Amino acid sequence: MRTIDTLIPQAGRADTTALGEHDADELAAYAADPAHPWWRRRPCVIALTGRVPEHRVAGLIARIRDPDDVGEVRIALLDLLADRTELLPWLSHKDRRKESSYGVPAAILKARGLLGDRSAAGELATLAAQPWPRFRAIGEAGLDALVARYGTGTILADVGEARPEDRIFRVRALHRAGQDITTALADPDRAVAYNAQSLLTDPARIRDYLRPGGAPTPEARLWAAYALHRLTGDAAETRAIYDSLGRPRVEVDSLDDELRGAILQEYGHDCEENSDPRWRVEAICAAPLPPPDEDGRLRRAMTALTAAGLTPEPPVSCGEANRQGGGTYHVIRSGESELSVSTLGRFVTSDEDDRTTRTARTALESAGFRWIDPATAAIRVTGLCVYYFGSREPLNVETLLFYWQD
Repeated sequence: MRTIDTLIPQAGRADTTALGEHDADELAAYAADPAHPWWRRRPCVIALTGRVPEHRVAGLIARIRDPDDVGEVRIALLDLLADRTELLPWLSHKDRRKESSYGVPAAILKARGLLGDRSAAGELATLAAQPWPRFRAIGEAGLDALVARYGTGTILADVGEARPEDRIFRVRALHRAGQDITTALADPDRAVAYNAQSLLTDPARIRDYLRPGGAPTPEARLWAAYALHRLTGDAAETRAIYDSLGRPRVEVDSLDDELRGAILQEYGHDCEENSDPRWRVEAICAAPLPPPDEDGRLRRAMTALTAAGLTPEPPVSCGEANRQGGGTYHVIRSGESELSVSTLGRFVTSDEDDRTTRTARTALESAGFRWIDPATAAIRVTGLCVYYFGSREPLNVETLLFYWQD
């Protein structure tokens, strides 16, 4: 028989089929021994699903309780042993709030939900409202287990509805129970309204909500229009609704139509859930910009810089320039200067202000490019929330035109 080490020769390379047929006692002993590499122990834990030797349970629980053990192993063990009621006193103890291993606090909350601990409902609702899909799924799993055990009404009462995350859970729970959640489009918190619109499935009901006397606020009508377009893809109908509302949009001081159009097309369709719905509906109804000719734009930039007596290096993507990630601009280096050329339009900029950069600016502007100066770069595009290094808030023009994310 092959050994566990040969079944898991490298991290991320486990023979899951063979592990599932391997001796359960040996797997459990291996998983419970912290001397073995964590990336071998974790697949052993997963392979024990449904066949944990009873005499090994105490040793595996000891690994869960050890804060110095690897978080990935502890998380897998919590999933494996989620039916062990003897874990509950430890899971619900106030000291668990001191857990700092990445992912372990969320796994503990989920386990409490799976074991029927109603006192975890509020924290699970907070977790289920996280923007990170992994943590949201964990929170929802814990809440689903509580609802299955105690009923929707009981857990809704436990959670309440004072916080936006409470109401997000309420919307989801009522939707699963087959109740109408259209009224949640008028929630004052945009994350709640966004989640409500994402669950709607009946275009007729949404159209009825859009009739006079239905949606109580302009923002609720915009969310309804957005949800309707998501379901039907009928841009003409969405434009008609948008026109009937007076084509509302978020006005941003000093943001001209060229900048607005480029930013809207890139970010308006897929912004964060707490964005103002006026951006979303405007993006649907705006005339699409012609596809950008990135290669042609870069060639024109290189030609203009060379004609100005500079010696530009070949353009590289921002991901290549930063050695990872990607974004919406290319970098052209010339001597000690570094120029950024946006992929969203004829926009260029630089953080430097030396003679080479000033020469480059003059050459590029003469070739039809638009230089983004510090004042323009600093314009904050309010209401349009875009993910950026863990933040989901409005960004300035410079970051949006010359966006990079690792």
